[in-house]
Amino acid sequence: MNIAAFQTFLAVVQTGNLSKAAEQLNVTQSTVTTRLDVLEETLGQKLLVRSRRGAELTKAGFAFQRHAELMVQSWDQARKTVGLPRGFSGLFSFACHYDLWEGAGADWLDRVRGAHLDLALETWCGDLGEIRRWLASGLADVALTPEPLTGADLEAREVMQDRLVQVSTERRSAQEWHPAYIYVDLGAEFRRQHSLAWPGDETAHMTFGSSRWALEYLLDKGGSAYLPARFSAPYVRQARLHPVEGSPEFSRPLHLVWRKESAAIYPWIAEPENWG
Repeated sequence: MNIAAFQTFLAVVQTGNLSKAAEQLNVTQSTVTTRLDVLEETLGQKLLVRSRRGAELTKAGFAFQRHAELMVQSWDQARKTVGLPRGFSGLFSFACHYDLWEGAGADWLDRVRGAHLDLALETWCGDLGEIRRWLASGLADVALTPEPLTGADLEAREVMQDRLVQVSTERRSAQEWHPAYIYVDLGAEFRRQHSLAWPGDETAHMTFGSSRWALEYLLDKGGSAYLPARFSAPYVRQARLHPVEGSPEFSRPLHLVWRKESAAIYPWIAEPENWG
């Protein structure tokens, strides 16, 4: 029996479903089933009632849950302590959505480094699914995301508004549709605002899920797109990009999400003045 079995058991309890737990842990459903079988066989107790509808705790499973949580927490702390570089008191793990690193995540991590010189820092960049798994497994203590992540062991707070502006490689005014317009999918709130401001049914000739990729495409091929102002501002100052006159600005809230267990170790995570 190993720590992966405990993590798998807790993932099934959290999601209530073997397939969702497999997705969260980035393993196959058969792997989840095998780990649970071995765990139950080793303990000699049925921990979960499994069915097509999902999985529910038995009385033994309910009693075992807290012990599993303590073992996983102890493992997380041991992993960080053993791997701690000499001269540091702790290892702080920060996850950042890949589209929020430049001008947001990087700046905040610099502030943490300046305020907590005794901490060794590690950073992970990924999408929402990866970040959720990293938080659930304890790989990350805190994350910066474009959408709040919820869970029994998580807390979240909006920390800033990301300004989204339309820029173009040529000077022009806003118009209902432009053939060189590039659509950048900047999340659910942006999609809502964009559809209200530009209700036309035309389809952009290019769509990107990454602001960085869209920016590189614009600078190489030309055109216009909505980008975070923190991305586009340096290129506007260089006159390589130009604000589209009369084009509405949008915004999206950015959220800090942290593990409650991590906030117990680093109380300053939950203090607004450290992230506002």
